[in-house]
Amino acid sequence: MKQITANELREKYIEFFVSKGHKQISGASLIPENDPTVLFTTAGMHPLVPYLLGADHPAGKRLCDYQKCIRTGDIDSVGDPNHLTFFEMLGNWSLGDYFKEEMIEYSFEFMTKVLEIPVDKLSVTVFEGDDEVPRDTVAANKWESLGIPKERIYFMPREDNWWGPAGETGPCGPDSEMFIDTGREACGPDCKPGCHCGKYFEIWNDVFMGYRKEADGTYHEMDRKCIDTGMGIERTIAILQGKKSVYDTEVFQPIIKAIEGLSGKKYGENEEDDISIRIISDHVRTSVFILGDQKGMAPGNVGQGYILRRLIRRAVRHGKKIGIEGDFLSSLAEVVLSLYSAPYPELAEHKDFIFDELKKEEEKFSKTLVNGEKEFEKLLPNLLKGQSRVIGGRIAFKLYDTYGFPIELTEELAKEHGFTVDRKGFEEAFEKHQQISRAGAEQQFKGGLADHSEATTALHTATHLLHKALSVVLGGYVKQLGSNITAERLRFDFNHPQALTKEELKKVEDLVNEQIEKDLPVVCETMSLDEAKSQGAAAQFDAKYGEMVKVYSIGDFSKEVCGGPHVEHTAQLGHFRIVKEQSSSAGVRRIKAVLEH
Repeated sequence: MKQITANELREKYIEFFVSKGHKQISGASLIPENDPTVLFTTAGMHPLVPYLLGADHPAGKRLCDYQKCIRTGDIDSVGDPNHLTFFEMLGNWSLGDYFKEEMIEYSFEFMTKVLEIPVDKLSVTVFEGDDEVPRDTVAANKWESLGIPKERIYFMPREDNWWGPAGETGPCGPDSEMFIDTGREACGPDCKPGCHCGKYFEIWNDVFMGYRKEADGTYHEMDRKCIDTGMGIERTIAILQGKKSVYDTEVFQPIIKAIEGLSGKKYGENEEDDISIRIISDHVRTSVFILGDQKGMAPGNVGQGYILRRLIRRAVRHGKKIGIEGDFLSSLAEVVLSLYSAPYPELAEHKDFIFDELKKEEEKFSKTLVNGEKEFEKLLPNLLKGQSRVIGGRIAFKLYDTYGFPIELTEELAKEHGFTVDRKGFEEAFEKHQQISRAGAEQQFKGGLADHSEATTALHTATHLLHKALSVVLGGYVKQLGSNITAERLRFDFNHPQALTKEELKKVEDLVNEQIEKDLPVVCETMSLDEAKSQGAAAQFDAKYGEMVKVYSIGDFSKEVCGGPHVEHTAQLGHFRIVKEQSSSAGVRRIKAVLEH
């Protein structure tokens, strides 16, 4: 196998698919636009959902890119050799162009010719079929014709080899996953790809979106079939380089070396220290990418800001745990910037913001630790009056949840006063909290990425009017920093230093309704980004100069680069009403509004 770096893999992947007639597009922001279902962009296909659903992409039918992603479900698992919060995903797409057999040919050629993976190390899985959708013999036969023997082609059930739909209904289909045999001993006679023993390492996934799930649960084959693929950069270079872990590769080693210098600890000598070093490395890298994003935001108490705060504080806590004194996150952020500013120039552009926010949050957390100790001291007299020398799990969890006080510090303080902590009770309270959070996320997810209903389409169009109205009333500096739309309301974040007055809110509201009453046409044009900007279109998000983009004009009032769904004329919107204006984070305001009919 060819030992290549992350930068080389990124370049080779794009070069390969461009040579196959694909157009490279820019990766999207980590903060999804107009998507109420997730906090962060979780996969390469995420920003392309409207086009997988049938919209025409301005760059054509064959696309490829590299995409920054964050998945937050496993934050508490980070620290082992495998879990990450931030990762990069390589992807290519066919939007109603080529399909299954051609994609498998591309996959085989890239793996065996470009990456030089020996065929005898490759195994693949395909969909075994069920009552709704037949067995994927087309994919299996194609792999076999290319040289993968039958005994290394595994038919797997829906839970292993089926993707989607993203919501309750929509495009979906079987997939085919590719695995490298690491050479480790099989864990038993039933060991096969997907087994967690480490013998098989997944490298790539091809999704064949050939079906649509209907509201009644049935599946219908679609005329317009799409391809969606995903290859994780960190995991792939680790296996190609023969490393035991992603943390042993060049994307983490410079960060780890810097941590060693700050702490005096040596990675690889003590597992407890190694866990802390991995947590710090991952969390600092992720924090830099959130802060340095096109829509970068400050730490806060809700949404993405809360996740960012949690990551920063967990990194600081583990820094103190391994003996790092004083503020240290900015020095580690410098290392991350040196690794990633070339493929992600937005990081360098937001360098000052990254350092300022990391410094402020470190200082705040130091105060939090002091406040947590004070709260513990307040509890102590009552604890000493009791017979038990065990601090209840719920008390420990309250210190953690309300004051951000780490359980490890509660245990240390407890020990100093002759107490222990009911760790099991704490973990039960923590798990209950996690279950509530997961249930909320699952309920939120049911809306689906595919929700382009009349209500959300109208509200999405209204965000364009709101954006322009804010710019007129407050000043041309106003930029959209994020939005979140459900069928009931829109939420719009923008830069502004203070709360809007009642007069300003009324002016904004009146200006939007004035455009609605004019029944302005909503017109879409495809043009290059530089042409769009020369025409005065708002375009603060993801595309780079030279790329083709969609520009939506609402009469002569608003012109904006956007890929979302829109109404045809403004009279379809109804009456616009602002229901709330509040702070989202430092220097960022948030408006919630509804459309009434």
